[in-house]
Amino acid sequence: MVNELRSSRNASRRAAAVLALSVALASVSPVAAQSLTDRFKGLFGGSSDEPAQSKPAPAPGQPAANDDLDCPQVTVRAGASTYAVGVTGKPAVGNEIRFQATITKMARECARNGGDITARIGIQGRVIAGPAGAPATVEVPLRVAVVQGGVGEKVIASKAYRTKVEMPEGGSVPFTFVAEDMAYPMPSAKDADSYIFYVGFDPQALSPEPKARAKKK
Repeated sequence: MVNELRSSRNASRRAAAVLALSVALASVSPVAAQSLTDRFKGLFGGSSDEPAQSKPAPAPGQPAANDDLDCPQVTVRAGASTYAVGVTGKPAVGNEIRFQATITKMARECARNGGDITARIGIQGRVIAGPAGAPATVEVPLRVAVVQGGVGEKVIASKAYRTKVEMPEGGSVPFTFVAEDMAYPMPSAKDADSYIFYVGFDPQALSPEPKARAKKK
């Protein structure tokens, strides 16, 4: 009899806990519940635990958004796929390496905005601690550019970014970054095929921006 009573009480407690959890989850708004991981899953073509949100139809007379015809391919700029940092005052080679970052995956999506293209460029990579030991937090410098290829390559737009990565002791950790604000004029039909997105590491992105010169009176 005592055992039956205890079992009944435990079952009641579990039911109450489940009910409380259900109420708590129901009170979270969809925006708050959507994690950063979900955003990257969407951009990189992975599945999300949440149901897909239907996109609004374009306004009459406006072209569809996220059209691959208007979205250049994305690739890593030659020579910019890795970024290594060594002990202060020494080259980043051999046992002097503190950490090294690599780019492993890219993705992009574009939308027309009047006469411009607005793009979101996603970058995934990994930071590995080196023999000299990585700091607790590392800053990874990145650059994203849209370039018109050809005999005379032309940079249409270029932006530098920084992202911080928390490092486990003596290990490696993935990092993800999305450039949200890449915008450039919509190319003509004859030039669109020659456009390309370049991503890569750019140590100059860590340099402080030059101060604007004071105007002469």
